[in-house]
Amino acid sequence: MSDQRTADGAHLRDRIERYLRETGMAGDEPRVVPLTGDASDRKYFRIIPVDGPSIVLALHAGAIEFASLPFANVGGLLQQIPLPVPGILGHSDELGIVALQDLGDVTLQAHLGAASPSQHAALYRQAVALIEQLQRRGNELESDAFLPYRIAFDVEKLTWELDFFAKHFVEGYRGSAFTAAERAALTVEWAAIVDELASEPRVLCHRDYHSRNLMLSEGSLYIIDFQDARMGPDTYDLASLLRDSYVDITDRELDELIAYFLALKQRDGESLPQDEFRRRFDLMALQRNLKALGTFGYQTITRRNTVYIQYIPRTLRYAKTNLEKYPRFARLREILAAHVEELA
Repeated sequence: MSDQRTADGAHLRDRIERYLRETGMAGDEPRVVPLTGDASDRKYFRIIPVDGPSIVLALHAGAIEFASLPFANVGGLLQQIPLPVPGILGHSDELGIVALQDLGDVTLQAHLGAASPSQHAALYRQAVALIEQLQRRGNELESDAFLPYRIAFDVEKLTWELDFFAKHFVEGYRGSAFTAAERAALTVEWAAIVDELASEPRVLCHRDYHSRNLMLSEGSLYIIDFQDARMGPDTYDLASLLRDSYVDITDRELDELIAYFLALKQRDGESLPQDEFRRRFDLMALQRNLKALGTFGYQTITRRNTVYIQYIPRTLRYAKTNLEKYPRFARLREILAAHVEELA
């Protein structure tokens, strides 16, 4: 295994050095610093020249066709909106490399620990306003030329995510098997949730809009990891942000930010009844949190990546809150509590 890792590392260095030679950066003998990646197979490196700004190289597993990359397609759409996304500075199809604007290392999640209450509130209002802009302008720019308008959170996708939770969190991470009767009951519960979510009017969604995918650079937020954008409920990105597995959001903050979002919608001439919107938000948040638990279980057991274990208790707490809040979830909570004690 160590020999394989060494060979992989040498191959990555060779690709980087070749890209730097071909782009004229090698002569400056820049420093190459590995960065912590996301849950994908991409690797990231910061290139720091002697003079001039640093850049970030995203290395794919192999050769790419840049023009057909979802990252390039969706990035082009977001720039038209326009939303703050990292600039694309260059690419090499053969080497599987995309060069990006360096936004630094400070995510919204990382900044919140040092932020004052007023800074915290201002950044979250900015993040919520970006969602409203994404939805409003996304509707105006709808075109089959952009990938997100061709895919959606439909019944099949939403059901797959809940099944992913059952398989990888309950059975995989917790090692607890459902009975045949419980599986049949879960099928009914999943269907009730996803049928309602999938039937809602669809808007453009980032799909993974949370504090680790919002970078803070020179006082402003930038959106990253947007390549999986698709159509979905108007509550999806808001639930991802405000029921974020990585950050504690108080009930008061939650209420204020939902009210702010609804005020932005009303300004645009779209009136959304607050009580009904909150019910739809909570439903979306429950589905989203269960899906996140599935991802954490998968990363921990299958990928041997234990970094996500620390976020499980908060995510379970958020899920339990909504399971307890609505009588419709009584049977679902009973089934899940039999296998996950935190949901009891």
